[in-house]
Amino acid sequence: MRIEDIRQRLRALGAKPPHELRLLRDWVRARPHERSRRKPENFLPLALREGLEALDAELQGLTRLVSNHPGEDGSARLLLALRDGMTVESVLLPREGLCVSSQVGCAVGCQFCMTGREGLIRQVTSAEIIAQVALARRLRPVKKVVFMGMGEPAHNLEHVLEAIELLGLEGNIGHKNLVFSTVGDPRVFERLPLGPVKPALALSLHTSRADLRERLLPRAPRLTPEELVELGEDYARKTGYPIQYQWTLLDGINDTAEELDGIVRLLKGKYAILNMIPYNSVPELPFTRPSWDKAEGIARALHQRGVLTKLRDSAGQDVDGGCGQLRARALASDGSASDAVIRVQRRSAGAH
Repeated sequence: MRIEDIRQRLRALGAKPPHELRLLRDWVRARPHERSRRKPENFLPLALREGLEALDAELQGLTRLVSNHPGEDGSARLLLALRDGMTVESVLLPREGLCVSSQVGCAVGCQFCMTGREGLIRQVTSAEIIAQVALARRLRPVKKVVFMGMGEPAHNLEHVLEAIELLGLEGNIGHKNLVFSTVGDPRVFERLPLGPVKPALALSLHTSRADLRERLLPRAPRLTPEELVELGEDYARKTGYPIQYQWTLLDGINDTAEELDGIVRLLKGKYAILNMIPYNSVPELPFTRPSWDKAEGIARALHQRGVLTKLRDSAGQDVDGGCGQLRARALASDGSASDAVIRVQRRSAGAH
């Protein structure tokens, strides 16, 4: 089910544009219909009122909360089941943010990411993306949505943009508080400026070296770091808010003096923020997390050299270690043959 399917269902029940917008707004804001200024019985057509209970139940059934794991930092990791039994993770972030998944699995194949090892299982529909937001809002307020969970949003572009449009127009979320994260698919730079909602952009950079980027992100588009930053700078100037460059710190790999020089060369003077996230070590992968003191020293040095750098830790790491652990553990404990096929984890870098 996608958002357009819901619109057609509403129209089939006699909804006119004002009724359609009212009900979509109630859904994305997780607001009871009776809370609006105009009561349903005084505003909605009879056929629509009669079909509303069944439709509400169907929308709420798009996602189901399997488990909720609060962290000491105010975050909470949510394991969600979709209607076909597939699971994804959402993360309630401190300061009223939410990280959502756009795919079950991922085809990019980042070497430091458990999700990429198993490939893409299926797309998450636009309605399932909104359902993640609606479910989260039943738990706490959400004023920012970041597309940094399982999957590469650019590989599910139609559904992600459809969800972003509804969130930005009817979801009471500022456009710059909708953050589209990507490894740099060229289609993103073509399509995002055209829509009525222009989200903020987070670009996964991870290195200033083209050869190392090809090894770390083997199936990412063949854009050099210089080309990626040039495209990002153009989008930042068009939208009026800075690009967030994501950099997962891998001990001894992309935290060297050479890389720091490369970062300064790429980003000094750009309309940009560098988000550095120390890697969340996963036993199955040959990468390690640098010490926090080392990471702080790198961020401080970059800031002193003219690159606005924020050192971040992935939310809720005291709960489950690397991102995707909830899903992996649930699949392992279930142990069914079908689960063996879908044993996929969300991006372990955890760029939250």
